[in-house]
Amino acid sequence: MEGNKRQNAIIALLSEYKKAIIELQHVIEDIEAPELTIVIDHLTDNPDCKSIQTILAHVVSSGYSYAVYIQSLKNGTAKRPLKMFRLSADEYKKDLDNVLTFTNDLFSSIYDHEIEEFDNEKKIKTSWGQFYDIEQIMEHAIVHILRHRLQIEKFRTKFKSP
Repeated sequence: MEGNKRQNAIIALLSEYKKAIIELQHVIEDIEAPELTIVIDHLTDNPDCKSIQTILAHVVSSGYSYAVYIQSLKNGTAKRPLKMFRLSADEYKKDLDNVLTFTNDLFSSIYDHEIEEFDNEKKIKTSWGQFYDIEQIMEHAIVHILRHRLQIEKFRTKFKSP
């Protein structure tokens, strides 16, 4: 790392992001294709939370969204890929690897002193109306993966229930 450009805060954020993605990949690695599309939550109004497939498509799409939000803040022009409904866990694992690579590449030009911002005018305004600085949106991205990993783990126990 040239002159320790990234420094410790970014290294920590990206390490925890990678760890969350790897944990999610581990949870889904043995899911058979038919299990992906089974609607588990018939009561939810959230179309992103009905099956493991919809959750994973949402997590991948959101991962790109967080990175594109950061890139837009830095005057970037990247667009996130369309949400994809895959037919295998392996395809989602590859998608998650691609999100991680995309995010790591984005941070190659961001320094620790740029990630914390107190002025809302200089923060990212999300589609849900929340304002985040770069550090906060990455913390949100990490917890987002953790929450959906737990949701998938809960769904998987329903496959084993009589």
